[in-house]
Order: sequence, then C-alpha cells, then structure tokens
Amino acid sequence: MLSSRSNFLVALSLVLAVFLWGGNNAGSKYLIAGDAAWPPMWTGGTRFFCAGLLLLAITRWTRWLGVAHGLSPELRRSLWWRAGLSLALYILAFNWALRFTSVSHVALYLGAAPVWTLLWEGRPATLSLGIQRYTAALLALTGVFTLFWPALKDSHFNYLGEVLGIACSVLWANYGRQCRVLAGQLSGGEISAHTMWRAGVMLLLFGTVEISFKGFHPTLWQVGIQFYCVLAGGVMAFAIWTMALRRWPTSKVYLFNNLIPLSTMGWAHWTLGEMVTPTFWLAMVLIAAGVLLGQWPWSGSPTKPPET
Repeated sequence: MLSSRSNFLVALSLVLAVFLWGGNNAGSKYLIAGDAAWPPMWTGGTRFFCAGLLLLAITRWTRWLGVAHGLSPELRRSLWWRAGLSLALYILAFNWALRFTSVSHVALYLGAAPVWTLLWEGRPATLSLGIQRYTAALLALTGVFTLFWPALKDSHFNYLGEVLGIACSVLWANYGRQCRVLAGQLSGGEISAHTMWRAGVMLLLFGTVEISFKGFHPTLWQVGIQFYCVLAGGVMAFAIWTMALRRWPTSKVYLFNNLIPLSTMGWAHWTLGEMVTPTFWLAMVLIAAGVLLGQWPWSGSPTKPPET
C-alpha cells in the first residue's frame, strides 16, 4: 500500500513538472515573440543565471536533491566548456526558434531528442537492438518531417523556425550526453545548478550587448512572467524531475517527456491563442512512438537516457 501511494505521488509530481514546463514554454514565447519582444540572449541568460543560483543554494544548504560534492579543476572546466556551453547554445536556438514558429512545434521537436541520443550512442551491440533503435529513429524522423513539410510546401510558412526547432532537439540531446558524463561525479540537481548558472553567464555577456543597442523596457507583468519561468520552469520543475530520478528508473521518468508537447500546446492555445496545426497530432503520435520504441527494454538491457 505504501509503495503504491509513493508511486502515485511520484507520478503526480511529474505531471506537475510537465504542467510547469508547458507554462514556461508558453511564457518564453510571450516574452520573446509577443508584444514584449525581449532580447533572446538576455531573456535566456537572466533566466538560467537566476534559476541556476537558486538550485545551487538548494543543493548546498539542503539534501532535497542529494548530497553536494566538491568540484575539481577538471570538473569545473567540463561544466563550463562542455555542459554549460551546450546548454547555452540550446537555449539560444530555442529562444530564436520561438521568434519564427509556434511554441508547440518547438516542444514537439524537443520530444524527439531521446531518439537522437540513442543514435549518438554508436553501433548497437546486437542485430535486434539495431532494428529496434533504427526503427525508432525512422518513426521520430517521419514525425519531424511531417511537422516540417508545410514549411517546404507553403512559401508563406517560415521554415527558419522549424530548422531552429530541429537544431534545438539535437542540441538538447547533446546537452544530455554531456550530463551523462558528469553524472558519475555529480547528482542530477548539481549538474542542473552548475550548468544553468554558467550558461546564464555566457548568454548574459552577449545579452548586455543586445539591450545596449536595442534598449530594454520591461513591464511589471513581463517581469512576473519571467519570475514564473525562473521559479516554476527553472527551479521547481527541475527539482521535481531530479527527485523523481532518485526514486524511479530513468527510462520510466523520461516517459513523461512525451507529455510536455501536449502541456505546451494547451498553455499556448489558451494563453496565446495559438492554433493547433493539422500536422501536429500526426507528428506527435509518430515522435512519441519512436521515443517509446527506442526506450522499451525489448532487446536486452534498456538504454537509459541521460539524467539532466
């Protein structure tokens, strides 16, 4: 009974994290591409810097996300120039993608990231595992192409946003690979904290140039949305995710990733008035099927996605 109750609470917390991330994505779209038109690098830099410092404080002064570890000089370099830089490039592509396409499309492209991670892991050990992996990749690629197809057919459709959305997916997969390397020395919460504030610093170096040329006059409402993205999308959701990874297998937790595009679509539809494109649902089914097939333990030991 206790185990069932505990599993239910973990599942409920993950649904909450997915809900918070959907709001974070819609809020980012509003700030960057709406009437606000915040500078993309400044927006991402301030968000990651603040969220990273808050997560770092949690890891240092509590044990909610695990025990804090010391950092060697080599580990610090890896946090800066591997994971931190990867995260900075990802959020830069993500924010610019929001300028040119719907946030639902970007979230759906990100949903394919676990499949790119599987392909990145190299040649499969067995034929059956190879068939499973490449079939999963084919399904995900078909979903991506389904979403991208209108951009190729319609001259009024902005394909740049779709290309940037695909780039986000690949960059997110690369960030996951970097985190996987660091996972042998740091907890998931520590990796998120250290890479977030470092990525924030990198982005702010260029973000200050953005606002010096373009100016920056935020309203109280816009600052409130950014505060939500920092606290809910950057701290609370990542903290929930990390705590869930300590209680459940990684592959089981990552299945909830498939709900993020739906959460994002719901937020964007009701708060921003974004219409759901005709290809969204078919692409959603294909990408989700590819991710599920790629993670399903049919061919020996399950391949675990990186813990982020």
